[in-house]
This record gives sequence, C-alpha cells and structure tokens, in this order.
Amino acid sequence: MTTQTSLGGSFTLPGTDLTISRMGYGAMQLAGPGVFGPPRDRDEAIAVLREAIESGVDHIDTSDFYGPHITNGIIKEALHPYGGDVVIVTKVGARRDDKGGWLPATSREELIAAVHDNLRNLGQDRLDVVNMRVMTPKVDIEPLYTVLAELQGQGLIAHLGVSNVSPAQYAAAKKIAPVVCVQNMYNVAFRDDDAFLHQLAAEGVPYMPYFPLGGFNPLQSNTLAEAATSMGATPMQVALAWLLQHTPNICLIPGTSSRAHLRENLAAATLQLTPEAKAKLDGLGAAKEWAPPHR
Repeated sequence: MTTQTSLGGSFTLPGTDLTISRMGYGAMQLAGPGVFGPPRDRDEAIAVLREAIESGVDHIDTSDFYGPHITNGIIKEALHPYGGDVVIVTKVGARRDDKGGWLPATSREELIAAVHDNLRNLGQDRLDVVNMRVMTPKVDIEPLYTVLAELQGQGLIAHLGVSNVSPAQYAAAKKIAPVVCVQNMYNVAFRDDDAFLHQLAAEGVPYMPYFPLGGFNPLQSNTLAEAATSMGATPMQVALAWLLQHTPNICLIPGTSSRAHLRENLAAATLQLTPEAKAKLDGLGAAKEWAPPHR
C-alpha cells in the first residue's frame, strides 16, 4: 500500500486526533456531467473510490449537494463501513435547482436538513468534518456557523471547517467554534489567497484548495507544459506537485472519475520539482496566462 510519506506526507488537523495524508481525493466528479445526476459509469466510480483507499488515500472531500444526493450514495456503496483511518470531509450551504444550478441554502432549517442528509446518505452516525460553505465574501457567517456548532454540540458533527471564505469570515467563525480546515479556490495560476494561505500555515491550519487543476476551466499554461516536458511528467502532475511544495499546510483533494487519472494524480505527490521549474511556476500567478472563473 502507498504510505502517507509517498502521498506528500501527513498533516494533523488542529485540535484533533485526525492525521491525514496530504494527497486526498475530491469526489465531486463522481456525479454526472456538471456535477448533476448519476455518473455515466457507476461501476467505475465505485472502483475509483476503492482504489484510492487501497492506494493509501485516507481523506475524501464530498457534499450531499453533489448530484444532489448522488456522490454520497456512491461513497457509501463503495466504502461503507468506513475504516477507522478514513476521514470524510463534507460541506453544507448550497443546493441544486431542477436544472442543476447552484443556489445558497443557508437558513437554519436548510443547514440542519443538509447535515441529516449527509448523515443518512453517507451512512454515518456522526460526520467527521463539515465545512460551512458560503457563496460570497459578503455573507455573515456567524449565524450559519452557530447552527453547525449547535449540531456539533449534539454529537452529529465531530469537527467544523469553512469553505470559500474571506479572512474576515474565517476570523468570525473561529470566535464561535474551532476551525480545523479551510477550503478555498487556489492553484498555481489563481493565488488570491496567498496572504491568507501563509497566515493559516503559521496557525497550523490545513488549507485544502478546490479547483487545484482549474476545475471547470482546466489549467492551460505554456510554463506548466514546459516544466512537465523537462521532468517527464504531465502538466497536471506538475501543478499538483507545485501546490504540495508551495506551503506545508496545503492538503490536496483533486477529483476524477477515472482510475487511470487517479493514479496520475497520486504519482504527483512523489514528483520533486527542479529549482528552475519551481522558480518559473512561482512566477506564474502574476503572468496571467490563465483567466480563472469567478468563485
């Protein structure tokens, strides 16, 4: 089995006994096109999850609004009962409309229902980690995080995190209950969170970038392609390796619905960038070779 060392090392969530490999797995792509409806190949989706765990991955990022209700059902079918070292990180705060649109779902009733949906569809009595996802930096996170803290007090949630937040929202959430992880958009080309990322590193808080490979607008960069060619790797492997070598608190959750792509992603954890390649990639964020989507 692949070890945590060969998956980029490990990281312990602050104030917890949860230690995870820095290379995890994001389950978003297990749903159908546009993260909506069932997958094209459910058997392959199940096989991807099982191979990820067999390869040493010990944390999975998901949400019950993927599908909706599809991805968590696949995780349950593939992996339940979960091993004691498997950490499932889910999130609440959004819902899907009939056409697959993404809408906020942040009322008290919606948050409580979402937690219970996650519990039921994952087959858990208590959720390992729940991220409060907000849709914009203007959202007042305090009443939302307070609801989750109440559910944590009831024993339904072990630990809490935040997603798509500003530093101010993170600070506000910390006043209510401990924040064990932050999940924001970040990759080699999109680095709006640079200062925030380094703040969290100093605090010992893991940062789990979503869209580490560009998401719905995949990264395309001459700099990445040149670095990959020079090291005999793929551009996406180089992008993941750069993240792991950028700050020690980054924990990755790249997603895929293909076992071949899963293996490619996991192999990136052992790719050591050359000093020349890293220097060029360090400057890529200011090069504007890629226009990121609005988050």
